[in-house]
Amino acid sequence: METNTSPVYVVLGASGGIGSQVARNLSARGARLVLAARSEAKLNELSRETEGVVYPVDATDASQVEGLIKFTMEKFGRIDGIAHCVGSLLLKPAHLTSVEEFDQTLKLNLYSAFYVVKYATRSMFNTGGSIVLCSSAVAKTGLVNHEAIAAAKAGVQGLVQSAAASYAQRQIRVNCVAPGLVETPLTARITGNEASKKHSEGMHALGRLGTPTDVADGIDWLLDGSRSSWVTGQTIGIDGGLSTLRPR
Repeated sequence: METNTSPVYVVLGASGGIGSQVARNLSARGARLVLAARSEAKLNELSRETEGVVYPVDATDASQVEGLIKFTMEKFGRIDGIAHCVGSLLLKPAHLTSVEEFDQTLKLNLYSAFYVVKYATRSMFNTGGSIVLCSSAVAKTGLVNHEAIAAAKAGVQGLVQSAAASYAQRQIRVNCVAPGLVETPLTARITGNEASKKHSEGMHALGRLGTPTDVADGIDWLLDGSRSSWVTGQTIGIDGGLSTLRPR
């Protein structure tokens, strides 16, 4: 076990656009990182940039998430925070969504978030810490063809509120961010089409799509106990106004 006193963070979904930027932010302020995702090749590339420890994991497998937390505790002795940046995007109305697609959407977005809360909280019982999950603006705003992902992300918000209440006495803070449409590899099929991108930009009151940095900065703030120690049980919209404003 290492004796370094720098904070320790786990970033799940570190190979994605938002997760990788979260890792860069944390690395820039001297944190020690465990980078977790399915793609070991992408993690290795990010590790060279952030000096994070690579841990390939399928976040939909409870035993693998448990193994990730156990590995981090054995290596570093503590976990100060964990960011769950795992997710998917399914754009279909309910009647065209297969049972298998719905099941997979729940596993990727909601089940994996529950596993993080289930296993990470135990590692923070004696020290406190911060857990940040990712919801979406679509959990609050009814958008066409978002039934499956909206249901999953709304579940994440409910999970945050209950877990925040359950673990507050142990100084474990649980929050989430709810982005609008962010330009990442995951959303490329939308943002890669100029007409579709322009339409999406118009749905956001600030007139542009989000960047990974927009969201990662919010996650970084919530992870950092020196800046957000009095914040728990919150869903913070980082969405250009999508969930609350209607531009003219």
